[in-house]
Amino acid sequence: MIASCITPTTDTEVQDRALFRLMATSDVHANLLPYDYFTDQADQPYGLSRLATLIKRLRTETANTLLVDNGDMLQGTPLSDFSRTPAPDTAPDTPSEDTLNPIIDAMNALGYDAAGLGNHEFNFGLAWLQRATGQARFPYVASNLTPAREEDRFWASQLLLHRDVTCASGATYPLTIGLLSLVPPQILTWDRHHLDGHITCTDMTDIAERLVPALRAEGADLVIVLAHTGFGPEASLPGLENAALPLSRIPGIDGLVTGHIHDVFPGGKALAAPGTEIDESRGRINGTATVMPGFRGSHLGVIEFDLLRRDDRWRLCAATARALPVAPHHAETLPPDPALDARLTPAHHATLAQTRRSIGTTSAPLHSYLSLLGHNPAERLVAGAQRRALARAVEGGPLADLPILSSVAPFKTGGRGGPEYFTDIPAGPLALRHGADLYAFPNTLIGAVVTGRELRHWLDCAALVYLQVAPGARDAKLCNLEAPGHIFEVIDGLTYEIDLAQPPRFSLTGEEIAPGTSRIHALCYQGKPVQEDDRFLLATNHYRAAGSGPFPAIAPDRWIMPSRALLRDLIIADLAETGQITPPEDPVWRFRPMPGTTVVCRSGPGLRHVPLPPRFAGIEFLDLDDDGFQKFRLAL
Repeated sequence: MIASCITPTTDTEVQDRALFRLMATSDVHANLLPYDYFTDQADQPYGLSRLATLIKRLRTETANTLLVDNGDMLQGTPLSDFSRTPAPDTAPDTPSEDTLNPIIDAMNALGYDAAGLGNHEFNFGLAWLQRATGQARFPYVASNLTPAREEDRFWASQLLLHRDVTCASGATYPLTIGLLSLVPPQILTWDRHHLDGHITCTDMTDIAERLVPALRAEGADLVIVLAHTGFGPEASLPGLENAALPLSRIPGIDGLVTGHIHDVFPGGKALAAPGTEIDESRGRINGTATVMPGFRGSHLGVIEFDLLRRDDRWRLCAATARALPVAPHHAETLPPDPALDARLTPAHHATLAQTRRSIGTTSAPLHSYLSLLGHNPAERLVAGAQRRALARAVEGGPLADLPILSSVAPFKTGGRGGPEYFTDIPAGPLALRHGADLYAFPNTLIGAVVTGRELRHWLDCAALVYLQVAPGARDAKLCNLEAPGHIFEVIDGLTYEIDLAQPPRFSLTGEEIAPGTSRIHALCYQGKPVQEDDRFLLATNHYRAAGSGPFPAIAPDRWIMPSRALLRDLIIADLAETGQITPPEDPVWRFRPMPGTTVVCRSGPGLRHVPLPPRFAGIEFLDLDDDGFQKFRLAL
């Protein structure tokens, strides 16, 4: 760390002060414009073009700025995911050689100085990523990634950026900024089919502890770490996914940019472990200036360094961090930047032409407002498409006689996305954007042979999203808000009950915390109890099969890969082939009855405006909570 500037000075010493401002984005997920392509609605309170207005404003206040991105910029909306030419079924979609990636184009226009890689940058494979990043007029850095062959490296392991800094007196001096970037080692699991044999990934804290002193030795005046990781355990554990807290304790880091969990710091709801020193007013964690700038372009992370120039050296007087929202109040939402809007207009219109293409009709609404309560016709359409694709792949082979099940999860259940972050497709015409809304992530289909014992384990992992409820309780809280809704896998083709009176068997990390228990009861296939050694074919996605979250990995030698096409594309093709869709209404699962017990749940306000299935007719709507979610009472 730069030496402290609290030492008294003499009249003969020459000194000067300068403000150096780091601006950071993270987890923008290709939300360049304030437009929701899934709902076809403009004027959303987020987006890089709104951030651009703020970035330009802050640049007018001081010439001493650096603009960086902390990863997960290149994937996430149809603007990014559809801006690729169609490819054969045997390979992932790739951009044509002469197509400028619209996200890179926008970043070039805004004058980014450097960028890190997030986990979702690897979703389309290394060839795609190398072509996209090769169009950037700024360097990419990934400090804990090593290619199998050095000639395949297209990123820097660390950077020294040299900038001239203007002081209060008007004098200009050189400043050297050392930059590291870290990505969770779980990318080797989540995108195994792209990365296996091509890349290794080192523990984030281990590499930072080695490289921070090395940057100092190479002349870095400031060291900044772009860490695509969130707040988790205080201790540095091997292979930790959310390692921001141990990183904040590493000596020599002057500024820490975090992300990945889509929260905000300072000012958000990210929780720290006991013993962590939190200074919300100055944006410091364990003494290190730290920022987490939300997601979708909701906030700009800013770390300001107060520097003293004395004896031909820089000294750090103070460092403070802020997360500046683009929509502090809806009436005060920052306007989009006109220049960036104009630049993106052709890509925007091309995306709209695709997303508005008709693919069929649905006879009933498709929404995720009640997905965590057992009403999930939207996910069951996805399950059906997965099942049919897997059935075609094994037809005529040795596995053709096994029953095929399909595991799916709701992607939009509010959470950190907010009260509007739900799928809500009305009955009537279906456009391609609706199919993309049903499956927003670029996963591919995996099939595997599983046993009844493994299915029960799988479902117990999913059921950790619920808190334990005492029989006879009144208005007990139902959901564990720390558990993302996309953990809740439903296995279509089975029927079962979830017993809330039992404790969760597994933790969010997959640790068995209640051995010998199970929340899964009456597990049946076609009305017959599933036995421990029964065998099935399970259709799922590569992310889940690789062992994401609390779920155990399925060994790759058990994988059946019917296609490397994106599941989203398979689902859209399946919907288009069906034409007229009648969503299934019969429930796959239900809560085990608990007479005299009520729970309080929350969902999007849009729940009030959709027809409720008969078994939910007894819902009692309550007030909105402080975050804008609709609360309601449900009798068990």
